[in-house]
Amino acid sequence: MDFPQTLRAARRGRHLSQLDLALRAGTTQRHLSFMESGRSRPGRTMVVRLGESMELPLRERNELLTAAGYAPVYPRTPLDDPALTHVRAALGHILTGHLPYPAVVVDADHELVLANDAFGLLTEGVAEHLLRPPVNVLRLSLHPQGLAPRIVNLAQWARHILDRVPPGDLREELSGYVPHAEPGHGHVGFAVPVRLRSAHGELRLTTTITTFATALDVTVAELKLEAFLPADAATAAVLAGGSRAADHGDGPGTARHGDGPGTARRPAVTRGTGSRR
Repeated sequence: MDFPQTLRAARRGRHLSQLDLALRAGTTQRHLSFMESGRSRPGRTMVVRLGESMELPLRERNELLTAAGYAPVYPRTPLDDPALTHVRAALGHILTGHLPYPAVVVDADHELVLANDAFGLLTEGVAEHLLRPPVNVLRLSLHPQGLAPRIVNLAQWARHILDRVPPGDLREELSGYVPHAEPGHGHVGFAVPVRLRSAHGELRLTTTITTFATALDVTVAELKLEAFLPADAATAAVLAGGSRAADHGDGPGTARHGDGPGTARRPAVTRGTGSRR
């Protein structure tokens, strides 16, 4: 796709008029129209400004630059590169600080990068082949041999998961695992707590997702930290108990691969972002 088409598609995808984008980018509607028609070739600074004004992900900003004939501006550094030591350290602190509740870091393809010790509480009974790298956490959630048999409200939770997946092979695969869900009376969306069966009773968990909003590296900008939180006191008590058992080596999450107790790590089922391409 050439630059005029790429720019036009990006603008329309964000429901911006030419005037809206021109005002955001500090240019005129006439100039923007000329760029979209191919009558005007923008400078590199203008392309960067357009990407920023549309709040494009860094990967898409690089694609916009490439379409305009410029080299990408935003690097894509492997996560295990020494330059990202501070990022790994920050993620480790956050994951460890979230204990005794589960938390994971995933990349742009929803593949597991890091996890804390409590993650083992979620993967009890999961088929081994789903835990072999690369581990896709969405497949892990919805596959019949994954968490799905333990999820009480699977239909609603599955719809919540699918809302996060763009059209493509993964969405098609996941849709095949999803039972049909009819919204009930008073339905306001599928963003619901997950209800998970466990040996200690039903766990009710809500989730939060955190990103590096100011990152200027594609790898870092695409990382997502998903943290699970107890939705009731009973769940909080179970998770706290699981953490104490792990500390004594008699429960889930005891395999720490030399990282020390309670630390965030790359379990045997994970691998770093930089090793995938």
